[in-house]
Amino acid sequence: MLERVQKITIFCKVCNAQMKRQCRVTLTPVSPSFSISVSNFPGQEQAGCAERMSAHNMTWISYPSKSLASTSLEEIEAFIASQNVISRLMHCYIAFFVPTGLIAGVCILVIFIKNYVQNKTMEHLDRLLLHFTISNITMILLSFTVINRPDYIRVTHLACSVLSFLFNFSYFNSQHSLVLMLLKLLLKRFPPRTALSTVTQRPILCVGCVLLCAFCLALTEAVLVGTDNYHLETDCQLDPLFAWPEYEIVKFTFGFGIPSLLQILSFITLLAKEAPAEAPALQQHIHTYLAVFIISVTTFICRLFYNIMILFRTTLKLQKSIGTPKDELVMNIAEIVLFSESCASLVLIFCLHKPCKDRILQVIRSCRRTPSTTSHLDIPVMPTSPEVMSQ
Repeated sequence: MLERVQKITIFCKVCNAQMKRQCRVTLTPVSPSFSISVSNFPGQEQAGCAERMSAHNMTWISYPSKSLASTSLEEIEAFIASQNVISRLMHCYIAFFVPTGLIAGVCILVIFIKNYVQNKTMEHLDRLLLHFTISNITMILLSFTVINRPDYIRVTHLACSVLSFLFNFSYFNSQHSLVLMLLKLLLKRFPPRTALSTVTQRPILCVGCVLLCAFCLALTEAVLVGTDNYHLETDCQLDPLFAWPEYEIVKFTFGFGIPSLLQILSFITLLAKEAPAEAPALQQHIHTYLAVFIISVTTFICRLFYNIMILFRTTLKLQKSIGTPKDELVMNIAEIVLFSESCASLVLIFCLHKPCKDRILQVIRSCRRTPSTTSHLDIPVMPTSPEVMSQ
C-alpha cells in the first residue's frame, strides 16, 4: 500500500463539432487496482478556450446569396434586384474605370521614366507618386477578380490567401505612401530643424520603410485569414469572407484608422499653423500640389465607406450571422467603389500633377506645330501645235 496518493495527469484532445477542448485523465492508485476519472479543465479556462476556438471556426459562414432559404416572393424579388445591381456596377467598372485607370497609370510611368532618363534625377515627391502609381495599378489588376460578379471566383483557400496577401500589400503600400506624401508637403511648408528633416531627404529610405511596413502587415493579414482547409475550394474575395474577425480589425486599424488620423492632423496643421515668412502662401502651396491634396480627400471618402462595411461584416461574424442579400449588395458596392478610387487617383495624378501636365501640353504643342501641308495638283499644259489644232 502506498501512504500517499500519486496522480498522473495526461492531456488529450477531444474534438467536438463546434470546438476543440482539452480534458484531463487522472489515474489514482487504489489497492489493488487503479481508478480512472475524467474531468474537464476548470470552468474559466474551459470557457476561454471554447470561446477562442468558436470565434476562429469559420466553417459555418457563407454568402447570403448562396444560402437563400426563404420562399417568400418579395424576398426572392429583392434578391434578384440586388444581383442585377451588382452585375451592372461590375460591368460599368470594367468598361469605363479599368481602361481609364490603366491608361493613365501607364502614361504616368512613361512620363516619370522619361523625365528620369533626361534629367538623371527625380524629385522626392515624384518617387513617392511613382510608388503610389505602381501600387494602384496592382490593385486594378487584382480587381479583375470581380469580373464574374454577382458570382464569386472559385479557388482553393490557399490561392485565396495568396490573392489576399497581394491585395493587402498593395493596399497598405498606397495608403502609407499617401501619408508620407502629405508629411513631405507639410515639411516643405514648415521645414524642421531636427533629425526628421534628414530622414525625409532620403526617398529610398522612406520607400523602403513603407514597403517593409506593408509587407509585415500583409503577412499578418495572411496569417489571420486562417490555415484550415487550405486545399478545399471556396468562394473568394480579396478580403476573404472566411477570415477571422481579427483580420478586419487589423486592416481597419493599420490600413485606415491610423493613416486617416495622420492625414487629418496634417491638414489641420497645414491650415491652422502659421507658416514662416519665407514660405509661399497657403493658396499657392495647395495649388502647386493640388493632385496630392485632392487624392487624399477622395481616398479618405472611398476607403471610409469600405472600412465601415468591413467592420459591419466583423460584427456579423461575432454574432454568428451571415447577414442578408442587402448586406452582401452594399459590401459589393463598397468593394467596387474602392477599386474605382484607385482608377480615379491615377487619372487625377495624370491630369493635375505638374510634370504630367507639362508633358501633356508639350505633346499638344508639338501636334499643333506640325505644318499642315496641302498638296496642290499641277496640271501640265500641253503645247499646242498646228497639227493638234487641225485635228
